[in-house]
Amino acid sequence: MNFSTADLYDAHEHETQVALPGFRNYGKRHKFHGAITTLKVHDDNSLVRSALEKQGGGHVLVVDGGGSMRSALVGDKLARLGRDNGWAGAIIYGCIRDSEVICDMEFGLQALGTTPRRSVKGGAGQRDIPVTFHGVTFHPGAFVYADMDGIVVSATNWL
Repeated sequence: MNFSTADLYDAHEHETQVALPGFRNYGKRHKFHGAITTLKVHDDNSLVRSALEKQGGGHVLVVDGGGSMRSALVGDKLARLGRDNGWAGAIIYGCIRDSEVICDMEFGLQALGTTPRRSVKGGAGQRDIPVTFHGVTFHPGAFVYADMDGIVVSATNWL
């Protein structure tokens, strides 16, 4: 993948949103992009599993976990599902776990932090709705570009 979020921002400044800093890269793929699929959940990763079990078609799963640091929304098993099912990556507004295993996976994963605590499995949440966090609104079907410098969102696919 030959892009940088800095270059995309410079070339398309008036067409982009840039997420505020705070996300860390955890997967081996530090640079990823794709059409956005969204989830809004709270300390419950049932919908995350359900999404990653389906073919991703190069999409990026954007999960609004409310910024919760109480439990992990993705671990090594779900990251492996995402990788194996063709997701480009995931952006988690919350925590992950199993980071030592995930760091060796060819999967793009950015999150706020890590915790060993697993989430509940209640099935609560919403799919395919606009979600807003870190100064950006992620619309299903728009495009997200992520690298070591940050996250850029646009209605346009530049790659």
